[in-house]
Amino acid sequence: MVALTVLSLLVAVVAVAAAVLAVVALRRTAPARRTPPADALPEDVQGLRQEVAALRAETQDSLRHLALVRYDAFGDMGGHLSWSLALLDDAGHGIVLTSIHGRSDSRTYAKSVSAWTSEQQLSPEEEEAIASARP
Repeated sequence: MVALTVLSLLVAVVAVAAAVLAVVALRRTAPARRTPPADALPEDVQGLRQEVAALRAETQDSLRHLALVRYDAFGDMGGHLSWSLALLDDAGHGIVLTSIHGRSDSRTYAKSVSAWTSEQQLSPEEEEAIASARP
């Protein structure tokens, strides 16, 4: 019984040693991963930079700055069903949409925004939406 336990322990040690040797041998024969040299970079890096600048200029007018503020317009209502949504570009031009939810009806308003401000009077929630959308 003791001889069988010693024999199985010896077999286990030999198996672990063989596995370790196999891993070492594989690592030595595997090709080394190296970073490419600096001269392997694309030759047209300046062209790529110009393309990125052109793409940034094109997306400047897109409505990329968004913010949503949910709130209760009336004290006796719950659930934050009223909201104000600012949709603005990089220069702060766009719109603020507001939906006021009441017990019997809902009203929706749209106000233009130019340079992060509006000619129409803004509610505190609309001002918060614009401020939150500003980068």
